[in-house]
Amino acid sequence: MIGSLAGVLTLKSPPQLLLEVGGVGYEIEAPMSTFYDLPALGERVRLLTHLVVREDAHVLYGFATDAERRLFRSLLKVSGIGPRTALAILSGVTSAAFARAVQEQDSAALVRIPGVGRKTAERLIVEMRDRLEAGAEVQLSGASAGSAHAAAGPETEAFSALLALGYKPPEATRLLKAAAAGAAAESAGGAGAEAEAAAGASAGAGTAHAARGALSTEELIRRALQGAVRE
Repeated sequence: MIGSLAGVLTLKSPPQLLLEVGGVGYEIEAPMSTFYDLPALGERVRLLTHLVVREDAHVLYGFATDAERRLFRSLLKVSGIGPRTALAILSGVTSAAFARAVQEQDSAALVRIPGVGRKTAERLIVEMRDRLEAGAEVQLSGASAGSAHAAAGPETEAFSALLALGYKPPEATRLLKAAAAGAAAESAGGAGAEAEAAAGASAGAGTAHAARGALSTEELIRRALQGAVRE
């Protein structure tokens, strides 16, 4: 079992990353909660890992904290939950939101996560409730956007990441547009009402474009996932 890896971060393409350790590149899949806190490319990072052995592949999953990995492993014990679904859960909601949904038996909140259907949500509520009440599995660190830099266009990378998490192309496009619109509204509000009125409609479009371009891949994904949870 590979318990952790420490090396140089050479690639970020959510939900996958590449970590070079002693001249060997390890492909790792990680939840967005981990991606938010990754350093810039070329910097060193240490990740806790969980190795899943399948007939056709050995897949490494990486986590920024031990609490994330514990929750991931707890989710794998739930009937019908595989690594991809567990990863989607960690990416789709915060630990607090997940715990609240389970404790309040809010299956509607859980089914918004890609890969989680009604029956799976009900199993999560039944099988995870006692573990969450024990308080040992859900102390995840807050998901805050990191300072990582995207090598390619943030919107393109964010779109690919949402598809990898299970969203359909139209849904991913809608979520990203809403995320960009929200960022543009925040930017316009910060500029002040006078400047916005003087700029007119064309400036508003320019503000949206600038706000979209200013967002990192991780921030776009974070906003999109938050929007999906709120719906």
